[in-house]
Amino acid sequence: MLTTLLEKVSNRLCIKSNLQLSIISILAVTGPLVILAAGIWDAINHIQNSPEFFWSDPHIVVYAGVAMVAVASLFSINLLIKNSIHGILKRGLQLVIIGSILQIVSGFGDSISHDMFGIDGLLSLTHQPLEIGIVLSALGGFFIIKSSQNSNLKTFLPFAIVTFLLMTSWLGFNLALYFGHYIQCMPIHLIFSSGCSIL
Repeated sequence: MLTTLLEKVSNRLCIKSNLQLSIISILAVTGPLVILAAGIWDAINHIQNSPEFFWSDPHIVVYAGVAMVAVASLFSINLLIKNSIHGILKRGLQLVIIGSILQIVSGFGDSISHDMFGIDGLLSLTHQPLEIGIVLSALGGFFIIKSSQNSNLKTFLPFAIVTFLLMTSWLGFNLALYFGHYIQCMPIHLIFSSGCSIL
């Protein structure tokens, strides 16, 4: 049903495969940056001891970024169903889809977690899968741009690389908190206090 709807939309808009690839890659790279910026905003809210609930302004912006990646994944599904795609391009489209699924499932889990437990920190059972999904989406966008024959889209490649590196660094930082939280939380306690307090 979803693919039929997407096919009707793409046929009505006469969106060619190359344009769909451009839309997918731009959304898959831009969405994670929106999520990262909102995540930093959320951390600043934690510093200011703002009330924590799921539908806070930073969370709405985070899930706007997730929605961008979800749209990219719908177009990816449409392309994979309608065309015979192989190699790095196929892998990129698959990564965008998998990353989007992880983000959506983690988002619902985060909503339930906030309803049950209230405030959370950088480390939670929902944040790290969400971050892994973001990294996979950014990597998928990078693969799509790298495999593209469109020279205009290739100019977006450095932006895709920086996005992937930023998202991987953010995930690495948060995962490192699991293993070295006592040492790492001392200098950053004021910045990410809630992230350290739950350890």
